[in-house]
Amino acid sequence: ENRPIPEPGPNEVLLRMHSVGICGSDVHYWQHGRIGDFVVKDPMVLGHEASGTVVKVGSGVTHLKPGDRVAIEPGVPREMDEFCKSGRYNLSPTIFFCATPPDDGNLCRYYKHSASYCYKLPDNVTFEEGALIEPLSVGIHACKRAGVTLGSKVLVSGSGPIGLVNVIIAKMMGAAAVVVTDLSASRLQKAKEVGADFTIQVKNETPQELASRVESVLGCMPEITVECTGVQACIQAGIYATRSGGTLVLVGLGPEMVTVPIVNAAVREVDIRGIFRYCNTWPVAIALLASKRINVKPLVTHRFPLEKALEAFETTKRGEGVKVMLKCDPTDQNP
Repeated sequence: ENRPIPEPGPNEVLLRMHSVGICGSDVHYWQHGRIGDFVVKDPMVLGHEASGTVVKVGSGVTHLKPGDRVAIEPGVPREMDEFCKSGRYNLSPTIFFCATPPDDGNLCRYYKHSASYCYKLPDNVTFEEGALIEPLSVGIHACKRAGVTLGSKVLVSGSGPIGLVNVIIAKMMGAAAVVVTDLSASRLQKAKEVGADFTIQVKNETPQELASRVESVLGCMPEITVECTGVQACIQAGIYATRSGGTLVLVGLGPEMVTVPIVNAAVREVDIRGIFRYCNTWPVAIALLASKRINVKPLVTHRFPLEKALEAFETTKRGEGVKVMLKCDPTDQNP
């Protein structure tokens, strides 16, 4: 609250923040101080799912002006390396990323960011929808890496926010049938709400038994599995469930070492792919939201003012609802 208002550099904009979603990674840093090799060593501002209003532009910025409403892409390459040249800037080892140590995030009143990674929102796209582009981008990137196309049969493992955006995007990209698995009945109900064709509440099955349930519900084995939990048993079930010649995309992150039936995947030519965040997704997401081809509004279940950030984080930690949204601008009631 007492931080000085930053001054934008020549290619930056200063933003008055509006909506910031809380992600599982934010909670993880808050609780554990690290995710893998990313360790919090100094005080750090959280938040990377965000939208706001431009209040000042740097001298070199021409595509934005004060008053513009924008969605913020949190990952900004620091140098034009081989990954940037090939269009996969998310893999750049020196990338700046909001709320990944040591880079500050944007859960604050004022924030400055590279203007090239701020995208103007059309009038019919709300600030909240703008903030949801970040998780939506994970779904776009994952479904592209998975090769979802017309008529695909897709298994989405996990019905948290990331599982749900993958359901939305898989259906948008032409999936004929999407089945979602989760422990929670309420989360599976939300999956139905956003477009899942089938849901399976996981009990005490073995991974092979769960794979058989998926096949019986779909009437076939899915060509594509999008694994959003990072849980070892779920990754195992994902391999067993995916049709021979199909693709398993690992989105959820769990322990560094997991035991999986890799020979089963190898002899059936099941491709296992990873994703790291996303790239080149904001224009796609904005076009989808502006055209009303997708509806992400049901994802937001809780809203808090910035002053109640702790309460918002506690709500997320308890697993209540789906997406918790913080409002950073007390003067603006626009969602």
